[in-house]
Amino acid sequence: MIEIQSPAKRPGILCLTDKCDRPESELFIGLRNEGFPIDVMANPDGANFERLSHAGLIVGQIALKNRFDKEGTAAIRKVLETGVYDVVHAFNPRALACALRASRGMSIKIVAYRGIIGNISYLNPESWITFLHPRVDCIVCVAEAIRNYLAGLRFLWLHLPPSKLKTVYKGHDLGWYRDTPADLQEFGIPEGAFTICCTGRDVPRKGFDVLVESLARLPSDVVVHLLLVGDLDRNEALRQQVQELSHPDRVHFTGFRTDAPALAAASDIFVLPSKEREGLPRAVIEAMSYGVTPVVTDVGGMPELVEQAVSGLVVPPNDAQSLSDALLKLYRDRELLDRMGSNARRRIETDFHTSQTVQQMGNIYCELTGQN
Repeated sequence: MIEIQSPAKRPGILCLTDKCDRPESELFIGLRNEGFPIDVMANPDGANFERLSHAGLIVGQIALKNRFDKEGTAAIRKVLETGVYDVVHAFNPRALACALRASRGMSIKIVAYRGIIGNISYLNPESWITFLHPRVDCIVCVAEAIRNYLAGLRFLWLHLPPSKLKTVYKGHDLGWYRDTPADLQEFGIPEGAFTICCTGRDVPRKGFDVLVESLARLPSDVVVHLLLVGDLDRNEALRQQVQELSHPDRVHFTGFRTDAPALAAASDIFVLPSKEREGLPRAVIEAMSYGVTPVVTDVGGMPELVEQAVSGLVVPPNDAQSLSDALLKLYRDRELLDRMGSNARRRIETDFHTSQTVQQMGNIYCELTGQN
């Protein structure tokens, strides 16, 4: 008689997130499609909430105000008590702190997500109620640079066991990026002009001042336009720096936009000149998905994303001359620019696909619960 083996049991997962992005949403849906009993608590104001709801994944609404949200913690506890869960995966520090309290007394594995370097210390009390809490079983890092940062945290004899730290890149799919490239003439950029795009929030560590300084160092015969996407239009110091350029009319502030990927797709180069504390920036991935050549700094996970001189250029942080040289190299060599753009798109397709993320996360859940 042939013995028919039953399918391997999959651990039950409760994911706690906020206004989750497309990669997170597709991870949840992908895990469900792979047979994992997975439920999600998310913020109903998120752009992907309805998609998750239609997929039958939402078991509760959650919009945590802080790390001590009593109402939110009670809601998580109620779901844990009414469901059969082996793992709680918290995708932000607020959710992690609340999940740790909500799961007290329960035999359940706690998984944390970390997407950026910094702000964790053994001398910081808030770190002890999140990532350094002894009940956290696994920290999933979005880049190897983040895993290395966490592995390097030390205070006396205290440190995080390397086995607790895992690297899983956020997965994407080229099929998500089909927007028609925007018409940049809306911003006063002439048709066919060589355009550099930069997207980000107005925070000093993003290095927008270094980018503007790099333009000032370009030879006088180089004609490029810079498109600054985001709330940078409110930065008066940056605006003043732009006015001091030889051609301030070639720098264009768009303000906040909902079509940032389409703006990047219409550009020749995408630059992220961060000085510190990057993870695996979505804006760079989006630009690469459209075949736009990236120029990034050697910060966080960006060198893991952009292969130097293959799928883009990587320069030292806070170094305007090196950034200027990289921009000039691509401006002068359009064949190289096109080749790197094609390689960038292929890199996202082959090495950062959402199916890989689903498989890796599924393996982590199974390993934690002994159900592999």
